[in-house]
Amino acid sequence: MNIFPAIDLVKGCAVRLFKGDYDQMTVYSEQPEEIAIDFEKSGAKFLHLVDLEGAKDGTTPNIETVKKIRSSCNLFIEIGGGVRNMETVEAYLNAGVDRVILGTAAVRDEAFLKAAVEKYGEKIAVGVDIKDGFVAIKGWTEKSEFDGFEFCKKMQDIGVKAIICTDISKDGAMKGTNRELYKELSEKLNVDITASGGVSTLDDIKALAKMKLYGAIIGKAYYTGAIKIKDALEVAE
Repeated sequence: MNIFPAIDLVKGCAVRLFKGDYDQMTVYSEQPEEIAIDFEKSGAKFLHLVDLEGAKDGTTPNIETVKKIRSSCNLFIEIGGGVRNMETVEAYLNAGVDRVILGTAAVRDEAFLKAAVEKYGEKIAVGVDIKDGFVAIKGWTEKSEFDGFEFCKKMQDIGVKAIICTDISKDGAMKGTNRELYKELSEKLNVDITASGGVSTLDDIKALAKMKLYGAIIGKAYYTGAIKIKDALEVAE
């Protein structure tokens, strides 16, 4: 299983939210590229970026920071947050990002999703953020009418190869991850599943690795010192 340390961006800074609440934000660094360098030094191969401002309004306010991060490390970088059209996909790919994650757009604009998958294949992933069993959109501020599992199945049928699935109720709460959810997804789907939200302990990582998931995202647990990336990589292997 691959470990994806995460950097969430607001105004060029690395931040974390509590359960997706923009009013409960902690700033961890004003130089996110230094965090990326640390991840790489710890042995990480992957990096998960989220533009939290972009997620709300569908723009790319942190793209210069993304370019800085890209030039500072050799990690495989994926980014999500506000990717609602082909221009944004292309802007990130041209900036050297390896994979672009569609969230709200995958729910609301199927034609764009299909066109992006057709054109860029495995460089496109879908972020499925689940709130009370349904897919949430617009930076988690709205709940759609789609059941989480049915939506993941639909993404697989469209040809999406990678799904990043977040249980919002667990995100940033440091109370463990939703193992039942990921077990069900891994058993019923034939796509690369990355678990996100609430990965708080090495036990969480061990349990997810046993399910043969593609990846797990580590966010707050790293920033609070609960999990060291080096230890997470060892357990994941």
